[in-house]
Amino acid sequence: DEAIIDWIAAEFKKDSGIDLKQDRQALQRLKEAAEKAKIELSSTLNTDINLPFVTTDASGPKHLNMTLTRAKLENLVEGLIRRSIKPCEQALKDAGLSKNEIEAVILVGGMTRMPSVQEAVKNFFGKEPSRGVNPDEVVAMGAAIQAGVLGGDVKDILLLDVTPLTLSVETLGGVSTAMIERNTTIPTKKSQVYSTAADNQTQVEIHVVQGERPMAGDNKSLGRFILDGIPPAPRGVPQIEVIFNIDANGILEVTAQDKATGRQQHITITASSGLSEAEIQKMVTEAEKHRAEDSRRKETAEIRNQAESTVFSAEKLLRDFDEKLPEDAKKQTREKIAAVRRAEEGDNEAEIKAATEALAQYIQTLGGQMYQQPASEESAANAGSGQGNSGSDDEDVVDAEFTEA
Repeated sequence: DEAIIDWIAAEFKKDSGIDLKQDRQALQRLKEAAEKAKIELSSTLNTDINLPFVTTDASGPKHLNMTLTRAKLENLVEGLIRRSIKPCEQALKDAGLSKNEIEAVILVGGMTRMPSVQEAVKNFFGKEPSRGVNPDEVVAMGAAIQAGVLGGDVKDILLLDVTPLTLSVETLGGVSTAMIERNTTIPTKKSQVYSTAADNQTQVEIHVVQGERPMAGDNKSLGRFILDGIPPAPRGVPQIEVIFNIDANGILEVTAQDKATGRQQHITITASSGLSEAEIQKMVTEAEKHRAEDSRRKETAEIRNQAESTVFSAEKLLRDFDEKLPEDAKKQTREKIAAVRRAEEGDNEAEIKAATEALAQYIQTLGGQMYQQPASEESAANAGSGQGNSGSDDEDVVDAEFTEA
């Protein structure tokens, strides 16, 4: 309708110099005339648009009289028809189906009565669209069936709905960690165990977001809540189970529970989408558009997260084995920790990654040596015991066997 309105207004302005879109009353009449013309052109090749006294100027009243052909209308909406095919391509991709696997194509909305729309659908799917359902009524019929299923009145039909966008929680570094992927069939329930990011952390904030971007700040925020009362402990020790539960009505309940104390908090999000089809498609398109940039940002966050985790492990190793580690080993460990810290102050990801890997390899080697040391001492002790009994008589041999047993 908007395309027809724009065309009528442009043609009238070309002839009279008057912009009908600036006149509210005239614009309303244009909308009615455009809808009427669209409907008529679904069954005829041309239609007349007559609007007497559509507006007036200093010279007197103006009348609008023009003819719109089906060919012209198809030319006006050609771009819209092409755009309508893209969601079909995306739907097939998301469902993992080919065009040949589609049994029937149902047209929805009065605009699909246009022969050019039906032809575009036929060309894309390779089959005639179904005409057994009134395009103006199909949505209402589907809603009525869904209501019957949810109410328990209809039992022989199974209708499956899906989540339109990925549901995630924000984790360390602002990363969006997916809990329920886009196009997951509902109802569904997913859980994941997380931990704290700092020593002696007694509360965590659960931030629920929706969208396809890897960084939480770029997605739509659905809600936040805080789980407190977590016993103080080193980072990574507490276990916080986060549960996402979506029921058949699309209502999302997010629960966070501390496994040690049993304390929990939850939030219920009644409109887990709240977005129109156009907004959902826009978010998906933006995710594709910024995929490379987002990937770099996520990689940066993960590199810094890994650096922090490695430094924490190294510092813990120094604390736990302070008396057993040689001074030279402790010195080298501290130097490598300092190298990571210096790299983190800059923006060179390669330097951060290299310093982190060097520290990780060193403490891994060091840790292995620490665990091998008690085994070596035990082997030496056993060997010494065996040598002491080597020259004994038969009774000594029996004692040795007893000791080994």
